[in-house]
Amino acid sequence: MSKNLNPSCKQCKAEGEKLFLKGSRCLSSKCPIIKVKETTKKGAPQRKRKKKLSDYAVQLREKQKVKRVYGLMEKQFRDCYREAVRIPGVSGLNLIHLLERRLDNAVYRMNFAVSRREARQIVVLGHILVNGKKVTIPSYLLRVGDTVEVKSKDLKSVAEAVRIQKSGKVHWVEVDESSLKGRLSSLPEVHDLEVPVQPQLIVELYSK
Repeated sequence: MSKNLNPSCKQCKAEGEKLFLKGSRCLSSKCPIIKVKETTKKGAPQRKRKKKLSDYAVQLREKQKVKRVYGLMEKQFRDCYREAVRIPGVSGLNLIHLLERRLDNAVYRMNFAVSRREARQIVVLGHILVNGKKVTIPSYLLRVGDTVEVKSKDLKSVAEAVRIQKSGKVHWVEVDESSLKGRLSSLPEVHDLEVPVQPQLIVELYSK
C-alpha cells in the first residue's frame, strides 16, 4: 500500500494552516504555522500575494487538504467519495462521516494516539479491539455505538497521547481514560471539525 511520505509540517505549510498531522508539535510553539503568523505580526516583509485561483484550483486544493488531514492517498479517497455518493443523503456530509468512522481516525479522536499516522500504526500492530475483537485494518468503518479499546494497557505511546491531549476531546466520542476504552456516540457536523473544510467543493470537483 502506498503512503504519503512528505514531511508533515511541509504539508501544513502548503495549505497555509494547521492540519494537526504531527501530534504534540502541532500544539506547541514549535509549530511552523505559529512561527509564520508571529513573524508576520512583527512587521516582517510579507510574500507577494498569490494570484486568484480558478474554481477548479480551489476545489482541488480543498480535496488535497482533506486528503492530508485524514492521511489518505488518491485511490482510497476516491473510493470513499464513491461510497459517500451511493449513500442516501448529502454527499459532502456523508464523505465526512465516512472519514470520521475510520478506525484509525477514531483511535486518534479518542486521544489514544497523538496523530492519525501513529493511530494507524497502533491499529496495524494489533493493539486495538473493536467490540471486543481485534481489528488490524485502519480503514475499518465503525458504527455509532461501537466500542474501541486499547488491548495493550502498558503502551507508553498511548499513555503519553492521553496525557498530552487530555483536554482535546471531541463531543462525538466517549472515552474512559482509566480503562483506555472509548465509544463512537454520534457523528459530527462539518462545523465541528478542528480544521475548516468545505466538502461541497470536493463533490463539485469529482462531479465534473
